[in-house]
Amino acid sequence: MSERPTRGPSSGAQGDTGGTDAALLGPAQVRDLAARLGIRPTKQWGQNFVIDKGTVRRIVRAADVGTDDVVLEVGPGLGSLTLGLLAQVRQVTAVEIDPALAAQLPLTVAEHAPDLADRLTVLHADALRVDTLPDPQPTALVANLPYNVAVPVVLHLLATVPTLRTVLVMVQLEVAERLAARPGGRVYGVPSVKAAWYADVTGAGRIGRSVFWPAPNVDSGLVRMVRRDPPPVDVTREQVFAVVDAAFAQRRKTLRAALAEWAGSAAQAEAYLRAAGVDPRARGEVLTVADFARIAEAAGQRP
Repeated sequence: MSERPTRGPSSGAQGDTGGTDAALLGPAQVRDLAARLGIRPTKQWGQNFVIDKGTVRRIVRAADVGTDDVVLEVGPGLGSLTLGLLAQVRQVTAVEIDPALAAQLPLTVAEHAPDLADRLTVLHADALRVDTLPDPQPTALVANLPYNVAVPVVLHLLATVPTLRTVLVMVQLEVAERLAARPGGRVYGVPSVKAAWYADVTGAGRIGRSVFWPAPNVDSGLVRMVRRDPPPVDVTREQVFAVVDAAFAQRRKTLRAALAEWAGSAAQAEAYLRAAGVDPRARGEVLTVADFARIAEAAGQRP
């Protein structure tokens, strides 16, 4: 989908409203706005709108963003979180796939927080296809992400937007636990390792179902990421991720067996593992991202 940027109506004001509740959307306002637009939340786009002002304030606090930050928000929906962010940051670039919601968002901000309208830019686009963003470039990703695309969206944006220093996303609780899992944990897997390539990842709390409309069938969780350098190896991210994918495609097998197809044979896989200082009898679920990077590097240095 093509990107169509729109700017909120400019008020010329740059003052902070203080993030008062007057500018935030409550349950009645969210439902009324949806009714006026003829919008019914769809499962296709994973739409669950936040209707609780306290949850909005909690997300903004957990994001730890301030007046120097430019926030990238994915899936702003009806604008509940957008309004909370605008009061605290320099600029918000909101990426919305739903054309009706993308068109409405600047109008909602102009109605509820007119002094902040010039801090908003809206892109009608699919976040998974976005590879460039308008200036100023974002320093933080803060979003209530659709459950069905949360991990791909986070990884895509970390890969394509190098200026992102921090991430605070609300996702399905199970996804949050996987992203923040540590080696050896029950849910440690591909998302855990790939997220760790880019950042230090931690859980930032649990969110109940009642703060959404419509209420989902599962709880949500907050995940915080702080960008750091990837492991210092002489291979590409794609080469490392190929090892990760192979290791977890058959996660109950030893690495010697699981990496046999990737390496060309079990014997060759063992040679790479030993060169990387990894026990061939181990399983992928106990390795760190640095371990996977060393395996990829060992394969890249083969004669």
